[in-house]
Amino acid sequence: MTIRVVRGNPTPEELAAALAVVRARAAAAAAEPPGAEGPRDAWSDPGRIASAHLPKPGPASWTRTYWPG
Repeated sequence: MTIRVVRGNPTPEELAAALAVVRARAAAAAAEPPGAEGPRDAWSDPGRIASAHLPKPGPASWTRTYWPG
């Protein structure tokens, strides 16, 4: 893997800090067994915005298809 600076003039300390972050993330990803995802966050669950009932037909019913209420 090659890391290249495309803009700016970072100091050696800034490059070392950026490289430390990249290496730490790579080590954490390598230590994790494949397919071991954490619990699914409720924020990313598409079911949280889907209402249990269908909107009633009408001129503005398309506006109620995405947001509940």
